[in-house]
Amino acid sequence: MNSLDILYEDNHLIAINKKAGELVQGDKTGDTPLNETVKAFIKQRDQKPGNVYLGVPHRLDRPTSGVVIFAKTSKILPRMNALFASQDAHKTYWALVQPSPKNESETLTHWMVRNTKQNKSYAHNKEVPNAKLAKLKYSLIKELDRYTLLEIQLYTGRHHQIRAQLSAIGCCIKGDLKYGASRSNPDGSIHLHARHLFFEHPVKKTAISITAPTPKEALWAACES
Repeated sequence: MNSLDILYEDNHLIAINKKAGELVQGDKTGDTPLNETVKAFIKQRDQKPGNVYLGVPHRLDRPTSGVVIFAKTSKILPRMNALFASQDAHKTYWALVQPSPKNESETLTHWMVRNTKQNKSYAHNKEVPNAKLAKLKYSLIKELDRYTLLEIQLYTGRHHQIRAQLSAIGCCIKGDLKYGASRSNPDGSIHLHARHLFFEHPVKKTAISITAPTPKEALWAACES
């Protein structure tokens, strides 16, 4: 890890620009997750003799890139958990989709059901058993040759929410085979990027605004040009 991966850091928090394919937290694959990589980095950089604490208040899907924040103390973790639970941490995503949505901007409301065996969620137009309300707003911000760039504001935090809700209106994220894309990306990523995170610092009480540069790749570069 180099300093360019760190988007924000103070005594309480550290924000990293996660690469697509990285796990935020360990799972059954046994692959080294980002939280362990960051802990090792801090331990070496700061020459800490003991264990490094790092709490995980939120996650990103493995094939998704972008800003993810970690708690550096056990005191701030529950405060960050509360921020994300109450939606007081405002998350903005970028997604490259095909085809374009019918409307340039729209608020989507669905009822989501998670299938743990498939590791997939289904978005329903009406309330069904065991469903959770899911809500987001998308805005079209750029048309490329073959894909459309959407900016997405999340109002709830459901499993695979953006992927499932966009798929439900016929807009598949590039590379997202699980949710209807015609082909996968060679590196297993999907073109969904956690672009921006905004919240009030639980300790400092100051506004924190973090923007994650997009991955170094031609399509994403076209979005930022």
